[in-house]
Amino acid sequence: MLSTVAVSEIPKEKPMFELRVSTSPEWLEVVMADFDAFVVDHTLCERKASAMGMSLVAKYSDRSLLVMPLIEFAQEELEHFRIMYEVLAARGLRLNSDSKDEYVNGLRQLACKSGGDALLLDRLIIPGIVEARGCERLRMVTGAITEPKLKTLYEEITRAEARHHGLFFRLARHYFELDQIRERADYFFDEEAKLVESLPHRAAVH
Repeated sequence: MLSTVAVSEIPKEKPMFELRVSTSPEWLEVVMADFDAFVVDHTLCERKASAMGMSLVAKYSDRSLLVMPLIEFAQEELEHFRIMYEVLAARGLRLNSDSKDEYVNGLRQLACKSGGDALLLDRLIIPGIVEARGCERLRMVTGAITEPKLKTLYEEITRAEARHHGLFFRLARHYFELDQIRERADYFFDEEAKLVESLPHRAAVH
């Protein structure tokens, strides 16, 4: 009988998959030119990430090895949402209604349509890639921030994004062979690179 495991109990492996292309420096210029807009988008991204984690829990409640790690992931992302909301409010900003995320939606459209285990694998790989791109971009933003307190906050969130990237690939290892994960992940990383290079730069995480 399968037992639930906490994130801390999953073997800590160095993520074996890497982004195919780096974010253009021009993206960072757009972000820093309208940093308030970026803060609003980042805040919304943290909320949506938390909701995504709980959505996976609801869809795969029978996969006990996923449940507790995803709950912990969702809790951490919800805490990031709270932290970023405080930043947002302190800057006199307000949350916008959710807008279409062409990056995330573009990746989701590539997910297996047949359902079953193939779709589960895609649903673990896609957020892993999203977290990897978020980590890369938040690291860029962190390097450009000059306010000490805000810089420290972004450093902490960036480290969490790095952990989350590895988490989703480690969770996939519970149910899939490494070669199967690698083959599917290679496809998504290649497509993600095309997507990143095709989308216009915005003052947004994606």
